[in-house]
Amino acid sequence: MEIFREVKPIRAFLEQFKNKSIGLVPTMGALHQGHLELIKTSKKENNITVATIYVNPTQFNNPIDLEKYPRTMDRDILLLSDAGCDLLFCPSNEVMYALKSSLTFDFGQLDKILEGKFRAGHFSGVGLIVSKLFNVIQPTKAYFGQKDYQQFQIISNLVQQLMFNIALECVATVREKDGLAMSSRNLRLTQEMRARALVLYQSLTFAKQLLLDGMEMAMVREKTIKLFEQKEVKLEYIELADRKNLILLNFVVDPKESVLLISGYVGEVRLIDNIFLA
Repeated sequence: MEIFREVKPIRAFLEQFKNKSIGLVPTMGALHQGHLELIKTSKKENNITVATIYVNPTQFNNPIDLEKYPRTMDRDILLLSDAGCDLLFCPSNEVMYALKSSLTFDFGQLDKILEGKFRAGHFSGVGLIVSKLFNVIQPTKAYFGQKDYQQFQIISNLVQQLMFNIALECVATVREKDGLAMSSRNLRLTQEMRARALVLYQSLTFAKQLLLDGMEMAMVREKTIKLFEQKEVKLEYIELADRKNLILLNFVVDPKESVLLISGYVGEVRLIDNIFLA
């Protein structure tokens, strides 16, 4: 696996693949099986697969969260190499923000709800760094995990509006045997906290059945709050939305077009998850 830390060298290297398909898997490191599934999918569909590892400061609205975000570069490199990744781009802040950026992104209502409601400026930072990575790598296709479903919709909107010639693929969330969604932030959980964190997935599956039985979202939310209180986990939100545009819903119209999203704090660790209703 070739490793690059500067823009010009990786651009020069990728020149030889201009007429071939390039798959891109953007990450912030602290890799887990979910990331490796993205690599695996990209390798099946492209001539060359590029992974990026960069903890992007502009998408963190909480400085403490940025400081404590897990960083496991040596382990990540071994995992990517073993997975057959072809190239790794792991730039520094000085490379990605050589000039302090004054650009901001506004995705309308799409970034004012769910994550956007609780993390002001987060998706502007995501839009900025993804645009930079798309510009540097110029991939044929880019791969993202379903766990960050709102992020995937934001990036889809970004690709459409800026007319990037890039296909996007949303790969299903990879879970632990007990249902916990794999996440880099799970590394911050103690064994006791991890046990309590299971309430997110348990609440999603419980709420899904209630919604499919015809219960309105307002009542489902009340029941979810009680589940979280029992586990001493703070519920930030649980919402039902249209899968295509994330318009919030109060009841299920079409299970095939619905997604249930949740966020909560286990101690000071913030976790998110979601499931499709069909």
